[in-house]
Amino acid sequence: MSEPIPFRRPAPAAAPEELHAADPAPAEDPELVLGPTGRPMPDLPEPRPVGTHGNARVISMCNQKGGVGKTTTTINLGAALAEYGRKVLLVDFDPQGSLSVGLGLNPHTVELSIYNLLMQREVSVDQVIVPTDVPGMDLLPSNIDLSAAEIQLVQEVAREQSLQRVLQPVISEYDVILIDCQPSLGLLTVNALTASDGVIVPLECEYFALRGVALLKTTIDKVAERLNPRLRIDGVLGTMYDGRTLHGREVMARLVQAWGDTVFHTVIRRTVKFSDSTVAGEPITTYASSSAGAESYRQLAREVLARCPDE
Repeated sequence: MSEPIPFRRPAPAAAPEELHAADPAPAEDPELVLGPTGRPMPDLPEPRPVGTHGNARVISMCNQKGGVGKTTTTINLGAALAEYGRKVLLVDFDPQGSLSVGLGLNPHTVELSIYNLLMQREVSVDQVIVPTDVPGMDLLPSNIDLSAAEIQLVQEVAREQSLQRVLQPVISEYDVILIDCQPSLGLLTVNALTASDGVIVPLECEYFALRGVALLKTTIDKVAERLNPRLRIDGVLGTMYDGRTLHGREVMARLVQAWGDTVFHTVIRRTVKFSDSTVAGEPITTYASSSAGAESYRQLAREVLARCPDE
């Protein structure tokens, strides 16, 4: 996947004399609707309601490249899942605290964060969790203190299982736990992967975003082999997609060629509404509920639930 994408110039249009009026038009299936990934769109029904909460599926949003939509996807996918009746916990596992900011929380004023939970045994997860304005969705906040944890955890026994240890008490309280990883493949990211059942890889539909995915796949495979045998890639999500450009369509085609059915049928298109909702400190599902971006994340929520049915 690190090889250059074989972009080609579009073929010149056929000359008029090469067209034959007698040639029959290719048969088209009126029922077949191709999505932006070039594959038929599946039927994604409304998820069935859950009777009791618990046995959470832990999913990491992971990509070592920054600015690909990890935090935006964590916030809006979580909010969409909460709309469908799932109880969701968002874990801000990035020292920048962008997830916390995106939900209207000032990381600098947080008394207890995920750092305290990792490094201080007397701090319980219930002391750190804060509710959000979205019903059914809670947050484990983060701030710059977390950057020190990567150094301090090196001295710990079973350092890769630190996040898994602190999340274990709330697995029975939530349906989905989404971890927003930092843009690196360091110890914090390995902790997130070790604690997870699955990984969603948000990937910007740009050429440079494709080049580092092979290294990410290698890291995920190593964690699955050595630390967490249940870990698997739930899907690759194309973000910031612009179907009007040839480049965007070619990158999407290359993505599907490389990852196949692992690529979500849902694609997140570029829209200024995402930036506006971040400034407002709320998900796009509440900030602009009827927008195309909000519907895309609702569709993604349905697709995630279809791929990972409740156990």
